[in-house]
Amino acid sequence: MNFVEELRWRGMLHDIMPGTEELLNKGMVSGYIGFDPTADSLHVGSLAQIMTMIHFQRAGHKPFALVGGATGMVGDPSGKSQERNLLSEDVLQLNLAGIKGQLEKFLDFDCGANSAQMVNNYDWFKDFTFLDFIREVGKHITVNYMMAKDSVKKRLEGETGMSFTEFTYQLVQGYDFYYLWKNHNCALQMGGSDQWGNIVTGTELVRRKGAGEAFALTTQLIKKSDGTKFGKTEGGNIWLDSTKTSPYKFYQFWLNTSDEDAKTYVRIFTLFDKETIEALEAEQDAAPHLRVLQKALAKDITIRVHGEAAYEKAIKSSEFLFGNIGIEFLSELNDDEVLGLFEGVPNFKVSLADLQQGVNVVELLAAHTTVFPSKGEAKKMIQGGGTAINKLKVNSADDIYNHEVLISGKYLVAQKGKKNYFLIIAE
Repeated sequence: MNFVEELRWRGMLHDIMPGTEELLNKGMVSGYIGFDPTADSLHVGSLAQIMTMIHFQRAGHKPFALVGGATGMVGDPSGKSQERNLLSEDVLQLNLAGIKGQLEKFLDFDCGANSAQMVNNYDWFKDFTFLDFIREVGKHITVNYMMAKDSVKKRLEGETGMSFTEFTYQLVQGYDFYYLWKNHNCALQMGGSDQWGNIVTGTELVRRKGAGEAFALTTQLIKKSDGTKFGKTEGGNIWLDSTKTSPYKFYQFWLNTSDEDAKTYVRIFTLFDKETIEALEAEQDAAPHLRVLQKALAKDITIRVHGEAAYEKAIKSSEFLFGNIGIEFLSELNDDEVLGLFEGVPNFKVSLADLQQGVNVVELLAAHTTVFPSKGEAKKMIQGGGTAINKLKVNSADDIYNHEVLISGKYLVAQKGKKNYFLIIAE
């Protein structure tokens, strides 16, 4: 497998320094990508870089995942309009542990010569004094060179300006490359296209300080066809951690991809070969309403991130809301999964003590909750047969509900019509 060719046909390659492809074709190369440790989980925005590392390792090369314990304390100005909050060491350590656990799902850390390796730049920066840094690193890169970077220019032209801390970021990242080149024989840094300037600073430092040669490769920044930012929803980031983004919501994110974006994403985010992808695209073009591409994309990524069992549960969750799976499915879910399933659905809290006494259905749906805005409207809808609780039609406005009908001793699911769900939580 040719790594660069793999990125090319998948539409992932953006920039590549001359000589890089020739180097990769000679034999095993060590290369790295940096990951930002500002949270204890990566999100789908990180997946393109994870996929780059997967292809790199599958092509026989050795991937280094650098988690920025030191650079996370500074903050990368690239693509940012203002300076980020700096993180404490305790928070950073927690974040690093979470990220390592996630990367281990994708990369093989025990496969011989090209085993993946995790490094933390805090390890080589923690005892590096300021005076040592400006003597050993600062003298090799001119201010003119640093000022010419787009990330610096844009900030200086903006209203907030740029702190000295952020200005030095490219030197800090550049030293990472130099350190890995010198100590781990890392000849290549990879990253998103917005990292080109920082990566090239590293190659310059290797040349000027180490009299060596290093290379750079960047991938396309992922964008949605409608111009909105990839990986964001109204609820925020789509995380790889199931406690932050439920597998159901994760699956739905990919399933709801537009046809145009699905054709791009299936190349970038799956390991399907070219023939498989072209066959899926042909199926999609023949019957777009079946959403074959989206389903294949969502299944592949959900299984690789969360596992087969979580994928099956995500499918059942979809069928529960949109199909014919019975209410008993809810009892298979824990509280986080139930709340994740009904995220964005109106939910109400009612008194468990009241339910133990028994509550009239009209009172329950129009007084204890506001499933209906009035008792009159509740009665009318019930009489028309358009109301259900726990997927069973409410037969009469005189029906009484008590704690015995609670799912897992806690939940009631009300429906107004077929598609309007409401979660009632008894406490």
